[in-house]
Amino acid sequence: MTDPVTPAEVPARNNTASPKTLQTISHRSSFADNLRHSPRSQRHPSFTQAGVQELINHPPATRTGDPKFAGRDWRNIRVGELVVKEEVRWAELDTDVQTATTLLIKSGPPNVILLREKPTDTVACGTFDYSDLNAYLLVVVGLANPDQSQLADFDSIAKRAQEGTPIPLKDTEHLAKKEPLVKLLETDNLSKAIEHFGSGVHRILIYKEDGSEVVGILSQLKVVKFLWDNGSSFATIDELYPSILKDLGIGTPSTIAINGDKPLTDALQLMSNEGLTSVPVVDNASNVVGNISTADVKLLTSSASLPLLKSTCIHFVSVILSERGIGDGKDSFPVFHVSPYSTLAHTVAKLVATRSHRMWVVESSSPSPSKPATPLSTPSMGHAMLASPLHSNPASPALHGSFPAVSAAALPGARISGRLTGVISLTDILNLFARQSGLHPSNPNDQREHRRRSSSSSVRPSIDSPRTSSVDLRRP
Repeated sequence: MTDPVTPAEVPARNNTASPKTLQTISHRSSFADNLRHSPRSQRHPSFTQAGVQELINHPPATRTGDPKFAGRDWRNIRVGELVVKEEVRWAELDTDVQTATTLLIKSGPPNVILLREKPTDTVACGTFDYSDLNAYLLVVVGLANPDQSQLADFDSIAKRAQEGTPIPLKDTEHLAKKEPLVKLLETDNLSKAIEHFGSGVHRILIYKEDGSEVVGILSQLKVVKFLWDNGSSFATIDELYPSILKDLGIGTPSTIAINGDKPLTDALQLMSNEGLTSVPVVDNASNVVGNISTADVKLLTSSASLPLLKSTCIHFVSVILSERGIGDGKDSFPVFHVSPYSTLAHTVAKLVATRSHRMWVVESSSPSPSKPATPLSTPSMGHAMLASPLHSNPASPALHGSFPAVSAAALPGARISGRLTGVISLTDILNLFARQSGLHPSNPNDQREHRRRSSSSSVRPSIDSPRTSSVDLRRP
C-alpha cells in the first residue's frame, strides 16, 4: 500500500489551498493506487434512462414482490429479515485512514465501515463513511474550519499527514458532524425503524437478539427499496404512489445550492460544515445542472486526480458523469430532479434507480398533474457539455485538471432541468409512510434546523450569505 496523499506544506488555518500545495499533492504517491488501477477499473454502471423508465412503467401493483412478505403487515416485519451480515465491514480504531478508505471504496453499499476497539469485538463504537473522508481531506489540504479549541488538534493531524505518518481513525472521529448511533435488535419490528428514519436518522445498526453482535446495517435507502419492490403487498403505502408531490405536501422548500462556477473546494466545505451528504449544482438562474455528494470524494483519492480541487463544481460534475459511463451514451442526462407535479412513484423510482438520498425539486415549465414529467423528456446533460474537452477523452483530462470551457453562466440549465425550488429526501418519504400507517415520527425539519444552527458558526465567511429566499445559493 502506498503512502497517503498529503501535502508537503499544509496551511491548516488557511481558507484556500495554495497552488504550491496542490502541485505538491499531485506529485505524491496515490492515496489508493492499489485500488483504482485505472479511473474506470472500479466503475459501477450508472442507471440508464431506459432503466428509470422501466421502473416507472412497472409500479409495485404490477409486481409480485417477495412471496415471504405477501399478505403481511409491513409494520410487523422484523428488521432482521431485511439485513445481511455480509454487508457488515469492520475496522479497528487504530486502523489508519488510508486503509479504511480503501476498504470503504472496495466494499460499496451501504457505504460505511463499523469501528471497534479490537479485532475480536462484535459491537460497534463508531463509523467511518464518505462524510468522514471528506472532512479528513479538508483538514489535510488546509481547508477545514476548526473552532479555536480545535486548532491545535487539526494542525497536528495535518502535520502528521504531511510527514507521511499514518493517521489512525480514532484521531479523526470528531472531524465530521455525526448523528448518534441508533441500534435495534433483529427481532424489533420495521415500524420502530421507520419512526427513526422518518425522524431524520440515516442508518441503524441491527444487533442479535441478545445484543452481543452486529448482524446487519439498515439504511433509509434499503427500506425505501424494500417497500417499493414489495408495494403490492402493502396497500397502505401502495395507494400513495400515484399521488403527486404537490398534493402530498412533503419535502422542504428550503435548501442549499452551490453555483457551478464556484470552486469544488467550496462544495466540499459546504457539505462538511452543514452536515450534508449532497448539494445541487446550479447555473446563474438557479437551474439544477448537476449534483455533488460526499460519495464523489472517492474520485479525489488518487494523487493524479487531486488537481481537481482547483477546478469548478461544474467541471467536477462532468468528471462524475464521465466516471459513471455517461460519456459513452449509456446514460446521458442527470436524473437527480423532479417537479412538484411528479408522482411519488416517479420520485421513488428515481431514488431507487440512482441510489440517491434526495431529489431536487425544480419548477416545471409546463406543469400537468395528469402527465408528470418523465426522464425521457429530459435533454442530455452530455449534449450540454459537448464543448468540454472532457467528453472527447473522458479519462485523461478529467484526472489531470483539463478544465472545460463551459461555465455555469453558459449552460442551458432551464432545458436540462428547471429552477431549484426545494428538495425531497428519503427522510421525507419515510416520514410520510410512517404517518400514513399510524406511526408518530418526529418532524424531520426540526433536526435539519438544529443541524443548520449547530453548523452556522463554522460556515466559511466567503461562502456564507443571507438566506433571503427558499434557496440558499452559494455563488460567486
